[in-house]
Amino acid sequence: MNSPLIILRSSLKVLAFAGLAVTLSQCKTVKSGHYGHDFDPPVTQPTNINNVKVKISTGAGRIYAMEGDKVLLASPCAVGTNGASGQGNYTIGYKDARKRRQSQPDAGYPMPYWQEWKSAYGLHWGFVKPYPCTHGCIRLPMNTARKLFALTKVGTPLNISSSQPEDATIGKTLPTIDDGPLPNPDRSYLMSNAFFEDGAAGRKLRF
Repeated sequence: MNSPLIILRSSLKVLAFAGLAVTLSQCKTVKSGHYGHDFDPPVTQPTNINNVKVKISTGAGRIYAMEGDKVLLASPCAVGTNGASGQGNYTIGYKDARKRRQSQPDAGYPMPYWQEWKSAYGLHWGFVKPYPCTHGCIRLPMNTARKLFALTKVGTPLNISSSQPEDATIGKTLPTIDDGPLPNPDRSYLMSNAFFEDGAAGRKLRF
């Protein structure tokens, strides 16, 4: 028959292992899910880049690259709070694949694949959330930003509206992306050329 002391020791061992298992489960790194760095939209190349146009739905948080009525690329995006992205017809006037923020706060922060439609307002990589969260720019997942950049040119038309017809079709099939739980990558990495190189190569960002 086991003595009370032996039973107590066995129970303590079981509790210790259980506690270790709980601790390890709580120390996992950020889990892969519907994060921007996991999203890689399919893209169709246009027959004529001069016929490409970009459409943004601020209500659905969707962006579409179109050639005529054909969707070349569709993606979730993050738009401005309180209508800050505006509405109307514009054209892309300036592009910079390796743009960095010039003003404070956080000067130097990368905004790769920048496509500007009016002064200080651009499409670019950034953390995407499923609700309006920017000061007016349109943030895109990295793969979306890179592929969209290749589909457009200076002069490409851009329409921003509260809704787009594609919201009811391909827009409904897109995943919900929420980068809110992600930590910012290390600042030294953000300020390095490696950040741009990883984006250009389609590699996941280093968190």
